[in-house]
Amino acid sequence: MRYPLYQINAFSDQPFGGNPACVVPLTAWLPDEVMLRIAQQNAVAETAFFIRETTSVALRWFTPDIEIDLCGHGTLATAHCLLAHQKFTQQPIHFTTKSGSLYVSYHNGLYHLDFPTHEGKEALLPTPIAQALSIPPKAVFKARDYLLVYDQQSDVEKLEINRSTFDQINLSPGGVIVTAPGEHHDFVSRFFTPQASILEDPVTGSAHCTLVPYWAKQLHKTSLHARQCSSRGGEIWCDYKGERVQISGKAKTFSEGSFSIEK
Repeated sequence: MRYPLYQINAFSDQPFGGNPACVVPLTAWLPDEVMLRIAQQNAVAETAFFIRETTSVALRWFTPDIEIDLCGHGTLATAHCLLAHQKFTQQPIHFTTKSGSLYVSYHNGLYHLDFPTHEGKEALLPTPIAQALSIPPKAVFKARDYLLVYDQQSDVEKLEINRSTFDQINLSPGGVIVTAPGEHHDFVSRFFTPQASILEDPVTGSAHCTLVPYWAKQLHKTSLHARQCSSRGGEIWCDYKGERVQISGKAKTFSEGSFSIEK
């Protein structure tokens, strides 16, 4: 049987920017092990699978390693797939996921994602993470992910990870966010996952569920413009709304096609 497949760059309108996600429309769920193997074959950070229902869209995300419970760029890419390629007109798009209901709307050239906040609390940094960092952070917080705060953008850009030391800890399904005030943005960040096939995620929407409440309070503002300064890079516009955060960005289809699974 043949299945459509779209590769979409989330949080960018450039062909080689943002975070690439593969999106697979389904009419019924495939076995979990098959969806995981499809994600491994696609070899990007996330593959999103969705099923259109009467009033909502059921959505699941797989990395090449595991199924995860929240993925910002995979959600944005799926919304773009629905509106640009699936003749979907209902807005906001209501996604049902393992993290509950998520909503995405599109206007003024941006996709707007409504996610729950994951506010971090002060924490001690586990030894494998601390020893893996080329530059120590000035502060550490913990929500789903560890949030490491630095003094300046150049610290985040120059930071190197000792992979063998870093991989001594398993944070699944979380990771490590590093962040600092931006030179031309309110803040910048990068995101790393130990023991993952892909060490650095190019642009991580879900990380901003923790980043936005932190920087909103530090900068005393609720509307923020952020950049994730990976090698591909991406732009994110954020609005802090207390228990919710709106994460906005662009998207661009890079390729579309299909694949076949023989029974």
